[in-house]
Amino acid sequence: MSSTAHLVLASQILGVAQTDFIKSFEVIIQLGAILAVVALYFKELIKNVRLWFKIVLAFLPSAILGFLLYDSIKARLLGNGIITALALIIGGAIFILIDKVKAIPQNNPNRYVDLDNISPVKLVAIGLAQSLAMIPGVSRSAASIFGGMLAGLNKNDAVKFSFFLAIPTMFAATTLGLYKSQLNFSQNEATLLLVGFVGSFVTALFAVKSFIKFVQKYTFLPFGLYRIAVGLFWFFAIIKI
Repeated sequence: MSSTAHLVLASQILGVAQTDFIKSFEVIIQLGAILAVVALYFKELIKNVRLWFKIVLAFLPSAILGFLLYDSIKARLLGNGIITALALIIGGAIFILIDKVKAIPQNNPNRYVDLDNISPVKLVAIGLAQSLAMIPGVSRSAASIFGGMLAGLNKNDAVKFSFFLAIPTMFAATTLGLYKSQLNFSQNEATLLLVGFVGSFVTALFAVKSFIKFVQKYTFLPFGLYRIAVGLFWFFAIIKI
């Protein structure tokens, strides 16, 4: 699921206006979740220097596009309920199809590519897939997992690499958000950011472990159905089309 979509949906249900601060809040607190990933995989990240070259290479497409399109995304996409709901529904349908697509090595184990030997071109392709998450409602993790599986990684490696890729991606997004805001937060807003940051960190510690265990045993079908249900609810109950 998309964390941004959940935040936007919660804001609309609670009647919270999509101000510049709220849009910044929705981006910045996600760094807490990424630090949880660092905490969980700290030893592996420290020992494997080659892994960081792969992470940085896959991160470049999002870094370039995010820098160029940040203002347009924040002004036109973040907080847009219709776009978010559509992205949820379309993404849910893709989730359901993932285990059926013959092009994905997950359905043809002889075509697996080991993470240690994946090519630079495929790493960039994973990064481009992740860039779709600049559209609110598109899950960053889902986009990069799907991109990784199309590139030849098995499901477990694709999920793990997606979490690793989130580290520079969300760090850069948070840094850019803070820079654009010029740290012009009131004391109350700063407190809200701190509370959201801590809550995001603690929640992610449990969510990451649970998610990995779940995908090792089951398909992505439940996530697809959930996204479609939330997207439809958004349309008919919140947007009221």
